[in-house]
Amino acid sequence: MQTNTHLARLIHDQAKIYGDREVLIYKDFGGKEWKSLSWNQFSDTVRVVSNALLNLGVKVQENVGVFSQNSIQYLFCDFGAWGIRAVTIPFYATSSEQQIQFMVSDAKVRFLFVGEQDQYDKARRVFATCKTLERIIIFDKAVRISGKDANVMYFEDFLKLGENLPRQTEVDALTAQASMDDIANILYTSGTTGDSKGVILTCGQYHAAMEANNKCVPVGEKDRVLNFLPFTHIFEKGWKILSLTKGATLIVNTYPMEVQQSMRETHPTCMSSVPRFWEKVYMGVMEQIEKSSAPKRRLFLHAISVGKKHNVDYLSKGRRPPLALHLEYEMLNKTVFSLVRKELGLEHAHFFPTAGATVNPKVEEFVHSIGINMIVGYGLTESLATVSCNHLGEPYTVGGVGIPIEGIDVRISSEGEVLLKGPTITRGYYNRDDLTKAAFTVDGYFKTGDSGYLKDGELFLKERIKDLYKTSNGKYIAPQMIESKLLVDKYIDQIAIIADQRKFVSALIIPVYSLLEEYAREHQIPFESREQLCASPQIHEMMKERIDTLQQQLAHYEQIKRFTLLPHHFSMERGELTNTLKIKRRVLNENYRKEIDAMYAD
Repeated sequence: MQTNTHLARLIHDQAKIYGDREVLIYKDFGGKEWKSLSWNQFSDTVRVVSNALLNLGVKVQENVGVFSQNSIQYLFCDFGAWGIRAVTIPFYATSSEQQIQFMVSDAKVRFLFVGEQDQYDKARRVFATCKTLERIIIFDKAVRISGKDANVMYFEDFLKLGENLPRQTEVDALTAQASMDDIANILYTSGTTGDSKGVILTCGQYHAAMEANNKCVPVGEKDRVLNFLPFTHIFEKGWKILSLTKGATLIVNTYPMEVQQSMRETHPTCMSSVPRFWEKVYMGVMEQIEKSSAPKRRLFLHAISVGKKHNVDYLSKGRRPPLALHLEYEMLNKTVFSLVRKELGLEHAHFFPTAGATVNPKVEEFVHSIGINMIVGYGLTESLATVSCNHLGEPYTVGGVGIPIEGIDVRISSEGEVLLKGPTITRGYYNRDDLTKAAFTVDGYFKTGDSGYLKDGELFLKERIKDLYKTSNGKYIAPQMIESKLLVDKYIDQIAIIADQRKFVSALIIPVYSLLEEYAREHQIPFESREQLCASPQIHEMMKERIDTLQQQLAHYEQIKRFTLLPHHFSMERGELTNTLKIKRRVLNENYRKEIDAMYAD
């Protein structure tokens, strides 16, 4: 059963129901051991934080910044702030100093919570240039504070301001006054096309989103939900709160690079993720198959074929598999597929919401084939995550993004753009009336910037409208679609399609250097550096053969004619990636102009 009360009361209401039952599983910053907290402990700490915030001087609907990796302290701050009707502004832990300075100044943040040394150092360096910033509060007690920094305190000392709940009468009064019109978050978008925009998310939006998602996302109190994406990401933030409204246990993964280890150690039943995670799982399994003996390779490929027939060809279409197929699948599921899931730490897999980018159909089919319920969906920060999603146990179409959730009115414009209206849609952008006006149609529909169509009640996406390229021959190219097809190759880590106003399609490719080096050594290809490796004619020919195989189904004008292997990754430091690791195409075109021009030299 769901407890969908106001965010100001949610944790306390759930504590009355679940008491000493475990709700949070976590590691301390830099820690090795998993620890846990009960609902009562969660509720008690949230009250302490609410009291401490009042003693700091936080006002109703004041903006409080949180600049950290996932942690239990992050959760305490969110719910503690909502308890006194304050607003939390989440910053990605990887944000640059320039981004922090912009967001702190734009939101007039006085109090900024930071996670580890890197976040503290960045906050300290911009402190003098942020006129409103008064205090930095540090989560990780191992952070070294500058000796001259008098405007900083550790989270442990911050909690002492709320010990014994000195302002609880005021906290209770503010909680009672909490309104659905209150702003809960201002969430700054990653800015692939320009400066970040502060998306306003209200408590009422969260309430409507929790109600709608409850009707189609079957997370429950028996689920163990691993938090992998940053809490700054609306997908993870919304998913986290939905899980809490249903009484599920949250497993807080602080460091994204440790997610597979965390899965094997904690055995989650659910986890939200982006397609790239499952692409890497797919590549890892296929690599193991390639290295297996011939009999094992035949067995596994046969098992995947059976899994596809059973779970995709039949179940996804709402058809009952023939008895012989069902029995063979059950046998393979208990032997072959159970070993794969055990290796991933998913022995008790329930379902796995996936969104944030295009899901390669081959990867989607593979995940379903091995008995993992991938729930593909679509959403934006401005829609408070979910717009549409597949429903567990109901028919779905591989390549689609599901059925619109209840309350969302989806309309396709004459230009093919997906338009949205409903109670989960943002009221606009913070301090940007101009952008807010431009984001909505005259009759109040939000313009997503995504092209798509509806078929038999399901939503299908085509491409980001602003990302569509037009070649000099007048052909339209969808770069993300091409990129998603190639990212399943084990040798490709990152890829950026180049085509706009060019006579053919080319690509900048970041290879998986370790595998490329292994290939070079096996084939006695000499190299002394990544630069030499990427420039090798033999390596280039090998990559060309693999790319040509993957793009056979593309139209001739969509196929990559030339590509360049780069000896270093795209990076946020150079402005080439957003905090959510999306490509900033304009920046790439500027930063790699020499390499791009060379591909079109003759």
